[in-house]
Amino acid sequence: MSARRRTTRARTDRRSAAHAPTGGPSRRLRSLGRADRLERLAAADAGASRADGRTAEPPEPPIVLTPTVAADPDTDADVLWHIARHAPELRRWLVANPAADAHLLEYVSQAGGPGVRRALTVLLDSLEALRDARRDPFSP
Repeated sequence: MSARRRTTRARTDRRSAAHAPTGGPSRRLRSLGRADRLERLAAADAGASRADGRTAEPPEPPIVLTPTVAADPDTDADVLWHIARHAPELRRWLVANPAADAHLLEYVSQAGGPGVRRALTVLLDSLEALRDARRDPFSP
């Protein structure tokens, strides 16, 4: 047996001995444990029965991003920010959303997109007209 082979064998024996006193599982046993956990997770995801007897429900379908979702004041702020970052064609509809805060509108104005400038112009003109109407309610 060559010296190199003896050294490699000695290293292997030391590694085995290192696991033996602690009772640590070998690499093969650890991988079997991982496979077992994965099988259990897959069974749970496949609709296995719960402890209360009901079957697992599938997750809700993803939200379809439409102008209605972007302009709806009940839409979650995280969804609005997602639209602002990833759907430039819907940014103009965010301007029409009464729930859009100043930070979101600032982002949309700087990011731009089709129709954003026009939507912001309409919003600012309407706010200015509202302000003027409050100042002098009797002017034509």
